[in-house]
Amino acid sequence: MHMQKTTSVRNLFLILVLGSFTMSSCGIFSKKKAKSSVTGWSYDDKNMGNFHVTKVKYPKAGPGLVFIQGGSFVMGAKEEDVMGDWNNIPRRITIPSFFIDETEVANVHYREYLYWLENTFSNDTAIMAKCLPDTLVWREELAYNEPYVEYYFRYPSYNFYPVVGVSWQQAHDFCIWRTDRVNELSLLQKGYLKKDAVKKEMKGGGADGSFNTETYLMNPDLIQGKSKPKKSTLQDVNGKPRSTIRLEDGILNMGYRLPTEAEWEYAAYGLLDQNPSPRTKESKSGEEVRSNQQIFSWSKNVNGLRDNRVGSWQGKMLANFKRTSGDNMGVAGGLNDRAAITAPVYSFYPNAFGLYNMSGNVSEWVADVYRPMTPSDGQDFNYFRGNNFQKYYKGSNGYERDSMGRLKKTDISDEEVKNRTNYQRNNVINYLDGDSLSGASYGYGITSLINDKSRVFKGGSWNDRAYWLSPGSRRYLQEDQASSTIGFRCAQTYLGPPEGPGFMDGNIFTTRKQSSKKKK
Repeated sequence: MHMQKTTSVRNLFLILVLGSFTMSSCGIFSKKKAKSSVTGWSYDDKNMGNFHVTKVKYPKAGPGLVFIQGGSFVMGAKEEDVMGDWNNIPRRITIPSFFIDETEVANVHYREYLYWLENTFSNDTAIMAKCLPDTLVWREELAYNEPYVEYYFRYPSYNFYPVVGVSWQQAHDFCIWRTDRVNELSLLQKGYLKKDAVKKEMKGGGADGSFNTETYLMNPDLIQGKSKPKKSTLQDVNGKPRSTIRLEDGILNMGYRLPTEAEWEYAAYGLLDQNPSPRTKESKSGEEVRSNQQIFSWSKNVNGLRDNRVGSWQGKMLANFKRTSGDNMGVAGGLNDRAAITAPVYSFYPNAFGLYNMSGNVSEWVADVYRPMTPSDGQDFNYFRGNNFQKYYKGSNGYERDSMGRLKKTDISDEEVKNRTNYQRNNVINYLDGDSLSGASYGYGITSLINDKSRVFKGGSWNDRAYWLSPGSRRYLQEDQASSTIGFRCAQTYLGPPEGPGFMDGNIFTTRKQSSKKKK
């Protein structure tokens, strides 16, 4: 009932404010062609230029993703800083809504990626060497871990265990590949790519024969296998079906990426469960509960208990971690977390957002470059450190593709942005942290172990003590290094009403005529 009411108000808003912007296919308007409210010209009329306006739509979650309703939260330490790092100073920030993977990326998912690379770039051994996970991360001088070196990544027993031995750079490249495969499938299903395009691609198609989303949007002529559907509502200026999709058509996926540190930490706490809202099917709006300072991701209350009923989950291990030195899974006949190393990605109880293993199992790469004091230096909205602004490289023959089939990029010069008011440099990784504006010079990479390739990882792992399971804790590793305790999950940007598709964007009030007369 609430959903119907909300949708009705939203439709009323679209009618009043957007006018003819929405297509008649919504069932709201008459069969007459919609017109521009600024020029009066009809949309989708070949006699008036055939300008097409897609009806209002919002990004849908790609395969494997869960919607995360954004909001304000305290990022940083939730318990005593026993390590003495002081690198996670509590600070309130706001995170816009986004999508994130329900689970960590598993071995079988990464093997699917390698299968595609092996077939598409069959003659390029350098690409395969660059993308293979490092299985030697299991090897220890004084431990017998060779079975994991040999079998963990490929043996079927471990299909749905989280992939490890993957560097930050490899995880980043996986996200790009995943975006391309999801969008390629969408175009195939809608008839904008020929059915045999994938066969040619995976028979040694290489850089020129592979599909890439950015290449398709910027210069679709570089993509092989384009097709023109016989029936399509998308038409060119001559009234004929278009052969390519544009970003404004709302068909292509927003793209997978690594979550920012702030997004990951916010999603891990799952604070939605603390605060009644339309998203939790409550009749009232949220109460803006801000008091909760839970330590772990599975908590429903400050005591850390998921269920207070006698005989339910009390006393159970709710994450995969090392309880004490030498105790990775308990005693035979009474194993505590039932996992000697990692566990399947759907193990243990999900948090309030429905996300699995945000505490324990494997730590996870996030997008950010590590700096100890970043949480106190960064923006309080959508905080992130790691920007190096680039543009697409355009040579004498137009846009060019690299060895992976992606568009080449180049750094934006400082000269190009010197007159801007919001930023004046392309590389702002060191902004307010060792640059001329901050007046500080830390000599990262010279006098410390921290440099511009130091990336943050979060969440604690199967071989960590409970301290590291708190989403507020943070550590770092070089982006080209890997570990048997670090995996990753992907995220996706969302644009639309913060509570999700089908909800209102902004408070919409019913229109009532206000009386100008004063009460006697």
